[in-house]
Amino acid sequence: MKLNAFAARFALVITAVFGASIPASAKVLQCVPFARQVSGIDIRGNAHTWWAQAEGRYERGHAPQVGAVLAFTSHGKMRLGHVAMVSAVVNEREVLLTHANWSRPGGIERDVRAIDVSAAGDWSQVRVWYGPMRDLGLTVYPTYGFIYANGAPQTAPAFPVREQIASQSAARGILTFAPIDL
Repeated sequence: MKLNAFAARFALVITAVFGASIPASAKVLQCVPFARQVSGIDIRGNAHTWWAQAEGRYERGHAPQVGAVLAFTSHGKMRLGHVAMVSAVVNEREVLLTHANWSRPGGIERDVRAIDVSAAGDWSQVRVWYGPMRDLGLTVYPTYGFIYANGAPQTAPAFPVREQIASQSAARGILTFAPIDL
């Protein structure tokens, strides 16, 4: 009996140790599943692979459009890239992004600024709002460009209001999240 009790306790301890550590890391929301949900772009895999995977499946380009996903390349500590959905176009060099896992692990940020700092104005380099600084971050991030959920943008990008964003999200059955308090 003592051996059975010891084996049961040992199994319980092992289960508790591995059961607590594995799900804890899996609970952190990543940018990829979040971007897939809010944009409707059905691409899987690491963020830095989205641009290549979109070829032939989705239009791609260098002009911002609401609902498009901005695909970041691998860069420095961001070796898996990043993806973020454009929630509003402010002007040709500034957008608002909705994304996950940027300013804090697993955090969701809605309508945060991103600006095009590329010399050519082609969105190949951006700076993005960073919550802990309460301003644009200092790092310039390289991007591939935009992946369009509903085809290529018109020649002149539209500058939608937040109500249009909400109605587009509702039409897709996308969950809406409250803004985070940074």
